[in-house]
Amino acid sequence: MIRGACYVRVSTDNQLENYSIEEQTDRLKSYCAAKDITITKFYTDGGYSGGNTNRPALQQMLADITAGSIDVVVVYKLDRLSRSQKDTLMLIEDKFIANGVNFISVNENFDTASPFGKAMIGMLSVFAQLEKDQITERFTMGRIGRAKNGYYHGGPTAPTGYDYVDGCLVINEYEALQVKELYERFANGHTLHECWRHMQNHYSTKYGAWSSETLVRHVLQNDVYIGNVKFKGVSYKGRHEPIISDELFYSVQDIFNTSKRNIPSFRRSPFKAQTLLSNLVYCGKCGARFHGEHGNYACYSRTKGDKKYIIDPNCKNKKWKIADLDALVTEYLAKLSFNDLEPRPATPVKKDYSKRISEIDRQLSNLIDLYQVGSIPMEVISQKADALSKEKAFLVHQEAAGSTLPLSNEEILLFRDRFLQLLSSDDLQAKRACLTNVIEKIIVDDDNVDIVLK
Repeated sequence: MIRGACYVRVSTDNQLENYSIEEQTDRLKSYCAAKDITITKFYTDGGYSGGNTNRPALQQMLADITAGSIDVVVVYKLDRLSRSQKDTLMLIEDKFIANGVNFISVNENFDTASPFGKAMIGMLSVFAQLEKDQITERFTMGRIGRAKNGYYHGGPTAPTGYDYVDGCLVINEYEALQVKELYERFANGHTLHECWRHMQNHYSTKYGAWSSETLVRHVLQNDVYIGNVKFKGVSYKGRHEPIISDELFYSVQDIFNTSKRNIPSFRRSPFKAQTLLSNLVYCGKCGARFHGEHGNYACYSRTKGDKKYIIDPNCKNKKWKIADLDALVTEYLAKLSFNDLEPRPATPVKKDYSKRISEIDRQLSNLIDLYQVGSIPMEVISQKADALSKEKAFLVHQEAAGSTLPLSNEEILLFRDRFLQLLSSDDLQAKRACLTNVIEKIIVDDDNVDIVLK
């Protein structure tokens, strides 16, 4: 008696090819009856890919082969066993033949008991691998095309600051507010650790708390926030609305990048700017930013230090000694008086979170329905309702606080005075934090320096 094990596999795609479990089972029964093979068991993997061997029924069959209870393995088609050339040859040579078990593929009409069958196994497994590679290539091309068309690739797990709605990223106002504050705090001189502790103590997102510095760094380096989508390391212009301006995003990246390039290893830190005027100085000739290198502030376009910051490769704007420009700015601020500042019209920025508040009310109503139906555990509903209620309370408070006004002249002078008090200290980040609240930008055009206050 020849003891036969019939292996059947089907995936979603293969069901469309009429290789259903029932179809394979019927044909294998007919074949074994004609060849006097006694079927000891059907091993069925439903809904499993042939791209790997991590399939429960296949693993059980291999265990039974090792136990010596099988003489021959029968499949309807070679790619039912595997679509990987490497896996196909490994299974047949190392698992089947090594244990004295023959292998038969009904559709291809051969078995490993014959020399011709052994040769055909290698040939057909090549084509099975080719088919798998073609499917993978088509799938990858489709995903690249989707990214090029601006669609986010990441499924329903949207990045903090966005919700995933109908295949697109839509701004979540409460989380976007957090992302903006994180970027501004980091750009203003706070360390990564300080930013993380602040976010952890004051906010939560749809995924819970700000759990780690790694999460904070990921948000700070993710260009999805300037409207891009990324696939396989390549960024494309997305269809979603940006949360962060390009200027703020790249100033944050420069804090990371500058520390990697220009600071000796024993002092290197990707979390702190290393010059007093980092991210504040701009070229008056081409508009590119200045950066500190080799003791000078210099235009990126002139030094070619980073391609993405170059605006005019022919720019010849003057370099400034870091100490000289720092001293010039410091002296200007020291002499600044209230009378030097022109009164500015205070244009309020209206806070409107009504859309998000309405969405929270809808979600809370849905949670009540789910509680009444009893389809979700009470503790899960309570946690979600608590998070939504906190978010709503925060947004209502923000709206009630009224409009946001720009810094007053008095506030600018307070930051100025704090900066001057810190001049003799070594706390560069504290001095930078004060400067960024006083100065909008510094425009350098050769010997001309224009300091624009906030």
